[in-house]
Amino acid sequence: MSKLEISPKEILDAIRSENWHKVAEGFAALHPADIADIIEHAPRDSIQHLFSLLSDEQKPDVLSELESLAESDLIDTLTNAELSEIVEDMDPDDAADIIGDLNEERSSEVLKLMHDEESEEVRRLLEYEEDTAGGIMTTDVVVMQENQTVGEAINAIVHTDEDEPFIYAYITDENGKLIGYTDIWELLRTKKRSTPLKDVYHHDFIAVNVNDDQEDVAHTLSQYDLSAVPVVDDNGRILGRITVDDVIDVIEDEASEDIFRLAGSDDVELESTSPLKSCMARLPWLMITLFGGFLTSLILGMFHNQIKSVIILAAFVPAILAMGGNASIQSSTLVVRTIALRELEGGRILARLAREILIGAIMGSICGLLIGSWVYFVASHHPTPGYTPLQLAGTVAASLLTSMSFATVFGSSVPLILNKFGIDPAVAAGPFVTIANDLSSLLIYFGVTAAMLNLM
Repeated sequence: MSKLEISPKEILDAIRSENWHKVAEGFAALHPADIADIIEHAPRDSIQHLFSLLSDEQKPDVLSELESLAESDLIDTLTNAELSEIVEDMDPDDAADIIGDLNEERSSEVLKLMHDEESEEVRRLLEYEEDTAGGIMTTDVVVMQENQTVGEAINAIVHTDEDEPFIYAYITDENGKLIGYTDIWELLRTKKRSTPLKDVYHHDFIAVNVNDDQEDVAHTLSQYDLSAVPVVDDNGRILGRITVDDVIDVIEDEASEDIFRLAGSDDVELESTSPLKSCMARLPWLMITLFGGFLTSLILGMFHNQIKSVIILAAFVPAILAMGGNASIQSSTLVVRTIALRELEGGRILARLAREILIGAIMGSICGLLIGSWVYFVASHHPTPGYTPLQLAGTVAASLLTSMSFATVFGSSVPLILNKFGIDPAVAAGPFVTIANDLSSLLIYFGVTAAMLNLM
């Protein structure tokens, strides 16, 4: 990108002062992604006017770069005719994303207003689920026949009308089945232009099925360091391709979704400013936590008579709960990440669990020694009749050791179990694990206390 005479900050200042001439000058020199970023940070009531300052060539690229909220606000200000003209100039996958978010009546009207060729491509893409390879692929793909020559292939590329840049040309047989690929660089380096493509293309290729989950597609591109991957149907016929920029968007979306679930919420909050929708996303998890609080109070009530005779032990309940909960969240978060990276297979699962047991025992021993020393100090200055400071210190230390050891194993096991049953393991690293560990930590604490101090 060339050096800009007007910076994004200056453009935002110009928007606030309504210096639209300066804004238009700045937009003319900016990358579409930077323009989209400025529009997203501008006052919401100025979005329509800002978009109108763009050239017709800029509008499709800027619209495709906007985040959900700004995109939705802008689309609401456009007529169906205006929107159809813009999406016609988009890459098919981007156009399908825009139209797929419209209600059924409006999407049908916009598709009718588009030229037949463009609308047909978008219709085909809309047939696939949003989170599959078909939902994120583009149909802009360069296909050659194996019986063509290098010269014919180069000539075909020169006259192609594909809008999106490409690196690979895919080779098919007479039935349209994908059998290999070649890259443009190799074609240009082939001195003898009469060479058949079947003599120069690569037979070993990676492809994804049109129904594969988008996360699997992202993993494939990452695993094999690909810049693009062809998409095929169940019969091996090529339907389109997925480029690395599409996968980056997938990774960002999936990461956002997992982060929200870790916090006990939902990524619907990214798409809405409604406080009510945010409450509806968060409340179910808070209800689980509240219900867990009810169970915690029942456990405290069950052991009330035993604990009241050794009141000093009640002072360390919060520490036991906090340490067990944190140890479990650490463990579950690491396992969720490992699952996401596809690094837990076969024997690695048992090795991971054994590692977590060892980690929990080491951390529990260290923390147990520290809290035991503090209990000994407090008990020495505030004696409890019938129990020595060493007994009390040993009880709390053993409880913390046991609680943290269990928490690390529990925290790493739950994501693995949920993943086994096809449930997103990110759910396991949120409030569910926290409240489950609060309950188990309390039971462990009171159980160890009752056993070591003969309180029952």
